[in-house]
Amino acid sequence: MVWDAWGSPSGHKPLPEQIRGLLAQVFGVSGDPVTRRDEGDVPLRDSALSPEQHAGLVAVVGTENVSAGHRDRLRHAGGKSTPDLLRRRADGVQDAPDAVVFPADHAEVLAVLDYCAGSGVAVVPFGGGTSVVGGLDPARGAFDAVIALDLRRLDAVTEVDPISGTATLGAGLTGPQAEELLGKQGLSLGHFPQSFEYATIGGFAATRSSGQASAGYGRFDDMIQRLRIATPSGTLDLGRAPASAAGPDLRELFSGSEGTLGIITEVTLRVHPVPETTAYQAWSFPDFATGAAALRTVIQAGAAPTVMRLSDEAETGLNLARAGDIGGATVGGCLAVTTYEGTRAHVAARSAEADALLAAAGGTALGETPAREWEHGRFSAPYLRDSLLDVGILCETLETATSWSNLANLKAKVTAALTDSLTAQGTPALVMCHISHTYATGASLYFTVVAKQADDALAQWAQAKRAAGDAIVAAGGTITHHHAVGADHRPWMTEEIGDLGVRVLRAVKQAVDPTGILNPGKLIP
Repeated sequence: MVWDAWGSPSGHKPLPEQIRGLLAQVFGVSGDPVTRRDEGDVPLRDSALSPEQHAGLVAVVGTENVSAGHRDRLRHAGGKSTPDLLRRRADGVQDAPDAVVFPADHAEVLAVLDYCAGSGVAVVPFGGGTSVVGGLDPARGAFDAVIALDLRRLDAVTEVDPISGTATLGAGLTGPQAEELLGKQGLSLGHFPQSFEYATIGGFAATRSSGQASAGYGRFDDMIQRLRIATPSGTLDLGRAPASAAGPDLRELFSGSEGTLGIITEVTLRVHPVPETTAYQAWSFPDFATGAAALRTVIQAGAAPTVMRLSDEAETGLNLARAGDIGGATVGGCLAVTTYEGTRAHVAARSAEADALLAAAGGTALGETPAREWEHGRFSAPYLRDSLLDVGILCETLETATSWSNLANLKAKVTAALTDSLTAQGTPALVMCHISHTYATGASLYFTVVAKQADDALAQWAQAKRAAGDAIVAAGGTITHHHAVGADHRPWMTEEIGDLGVRVLRAVKQAVDPTGILNPGKLIP
């Protein structure tokens, strides 16, 4: 990815005329982009890795697999949240890891951790670099130096069991690489989060990722059958069967551990045959409450499509402003998108049942075009975010989840907190929301916030984020549904799991990482 934005250079395009006009009308912004620096002109903090430490790492992975070069350090300096990019584009010296290390396999990861624990070097695991919660910040904690441990060389499919429907994948495989290798054997994971094009198998597991097809295939942690984990205290191989009563399931402890308890090097996952066909259908609902109730009816009836999502009135309106219409259909209220994957007979039966339920719940069918258009552009939203940043518009996202009975309350409280905070700072905001993940008992809420940047945009968003986080906790939501905790959500973790829960995590941390080198400042309060 490019160093100061999302994705590849080819994905970045000028803002459409409709968006430029909307920015001028709503925010008084011209839409003229700022000039961005060349990465070679960005000053970095001097590497604190001593010659002896550099030599010690070289002895483990080889000279060509330890880099203290400017380009590698800058490109491992953090993730891709709006604050990450604002910091990267700011003047002044940038923080960065003191070196980047590229191990080849589990044994080398284990040896690097052993060396760093003995030499007092912090370690930040690095997969695709897509974190949006500060999970990749090069925090040193109590140590003088920190390295980024890049897992890209752990990129093999080591075993496929077509009878059991499982595959064992290296943690460094990206989403597209995994789908390509599995696809050669007629298989797929079906895990397509917005970060899919760059995020890795290890990152999906370490953050409890949830893909856009979660209604059909489940969250990533639902797919995990086995984990192999390197820790400073040794190796853990977890998972001997699809289910077990042999005490607490430690896979659940390390799935979502965000590199603070160990480094996931290999994952065995549930896979399925590449779908024979995909069907698409879009729906319009008169308001968000009606649409949410319709989605609840479908999921509780056990008739869930592969993808099922609902945009609120504000998000639907912005999509209309961007496209002029949605697939040629005149749409008011709220837009919902559904897709169905599988055999032709299975898709026909599922879609018929779900369509009948959605229609009975107040939905108006719009045909397949809007759903196809959503799928075509589902990975492009971060590019629009970056183009907005270029013209002085703050654009950021946050997400949560709660029960169906609390959904409307949580949405209202978070929307009000964001709106009030940004308005009080003199930058009134547009706050949009959608449901992208549904469960029998509740759903996620994904918010997108757009406002004119203040003089100090980092402080502007930090204040709004604090208000939103406090509102989420007060209204009974989880502080994160799938973005993970990282550094950004860590202030709310004690309220999320309680003082005793924090002590449990610290006790596990002491057992597997007694010197505390793994990803300091993340997850654990």
